[in-house]
Amino acid sequence: MSNGVSTSTDKNVVDLTRAHRNRAATKAVRTTRERLQSGQGISPAFDVEILGMHISATLQGAAVIPTMLLLVAGFGSYFTSQPQFFIWALFGLTMHAIGIVIVKRAARSEITPQNQKRWRHILLLAQVAMGSCWAVFALQDCVACDETAFLFYKGGVLLLALSITAMATMLLRQAVLFSFLPTVIALTYLAASGHRMLDLGLTAVFTTALIFFIYITNRLHQANLKLLSFQTEKDDLIAELEVANSLSDEARRRAEEANMAKSRFLASMSHELRTPLNAILGFSEVMATEVLGPLNNPLYKEYAGDIHRSGKHLLELINEILDLSRIEAGKYELNEESVSLLELAEDCIGMIQLRAKSKNIRIDEQFELNLPSVWADEKAMRQVILNLLSNAVKFTPQGGEIMVKAGWTAGGGQYVSIRDNGPGIPEEEIPVVLSAFGQGSIAIKSAEQGTGLGLPIVQAILAKHGGEFKLRSKLREGTEVIAILPSNRVLESLPAVSEARAVEPRRRQFA
Repeated sequence: MSNGVSTSTDKNVVDLTRAHRNRAATKAVRTTRERLQSGQGISPAFDVEILGMHISATLQGAAVIPTMLLLVAGFGSYFTSQPQFFIWALFGLTMHAIGIVIVKRAARSEITPQNQKRWRHILLLAQVAMGSCWAVFALQDCVACDETAFLFYKGGVLLLALSITAMATMLLRQAVLFSFLPTVIALTYLAASGHRMLDLGLTAVFTTALIFFIYITNRLHQANLKLLSFQTEKDDLIAELEVANSLSDEARRRAEEANMAKSRFLASMSHELRTPLNAILGFSEVMATEVLGPLNNPLYKEYAGDIHRSGKHLLELINEILDLSRIEAGKYELNEESVSLLELAEDCIGMIQLRAKSKNIRIDEQFELNLPSVWADEKAMRQVILNLLSNAVKFTPQGGEIMVKAGWTAGGGQYVSIRDNGPGIPEEEIPVVLSAFGQGSIAIKSAEQGTGLGLPIVQAILAKHGGEFKLRSKLREGTEVIAILPSNRVLESLPAVSEARAVEPRRRQFA
């Protein structure tokens, strides 16, 4: 770039343009919520979809009614020997064809919530036209036939037509009523004009059946509406979940980028700080030790010593930040070799002994004998034990005690345990202490404050080894920390031992 900024920094820019991809899903979610919060609970869009389903079902079953008309006309002509049934069938086929043409036109048109009422009325008129066919059939008569047999034949055909039409048009509200209201009128006219009990009975039975099928189709229609409502709510909830997942992915990506940027910043700044700090440490040590000659003012020598000690403390903090940055960036590599945990623990105790003696703290050892070596990074494990020992010395009061144990775990691995009789940690503060830069109330009040990175670094190093870190603490009773390496890190394969197994540990005391 012309201004000297690397183009790689563009990778850190968060993409905020993805929100438009979720607008449709968000709109669907908002519509569902508004519908659920309203009193009706049924959207006009449902009527559009139901109407579309009716149109599709009608086109799929278009051959049912013509087949039935031809069968009825064939049987009627055969038993009555009268050709008017074929004329009636021709009329019925014409009405049915008109209805199918209207349905196909509706299928090609775009039905919207604004025009769905008009299309529904048109389809109901088509049903009325088809219903006039059955009204004409109800008016048929046969002089040469047995009156009772012909009446039963006509009643059976009308009930069959009613049931088929009810099943075929259950998605179209009031279709059954509009289809067979002309038939009821025709049957009523016959019963009133002929004064015959059979006609009256047929009218009553058919009207009752019509009322029953109207009730059934209304229930089926409501059931379909509820089913469609549940399906839509499910789809909208899935859309909402996708939106939430998308937002979660975006938030996680931003957090990861921010974390990587933070790690790069810390690593860069730590390196930049360490360079001048080495000069400060070197020159302050030269001045404090009076290598180039005595200082005329003793106070200057004391100041030089303070500068050197403060610089070393600052260097330790910078090294911790560097370690954590490398771990978070995934660039912390283990340099594994054969390591003895017993020797490491003894070395670390020796390194920390001077600080412990200055506070009159006694360190006791309890090591199991003949522990085999483990396959681990010696520098990393030394850092783990030193961090844990330093914390124990830091928070153990004057004249306190620290117990260091090393031995076998119940699963065949090895552990190092460090227990002190310090002030302990409140139970609710343990997650804070284990988090990066987290410090408990005791640490905040302590004069020896740090960065709060020691325990997170210990956890990360042990996790790199496939191990485990445990912290047990009680307020005013002390704290125990345990670093565990798994059995697959032990170079000498030994059977797992029971936790209750009695051992004869090697004990030492440091006053």
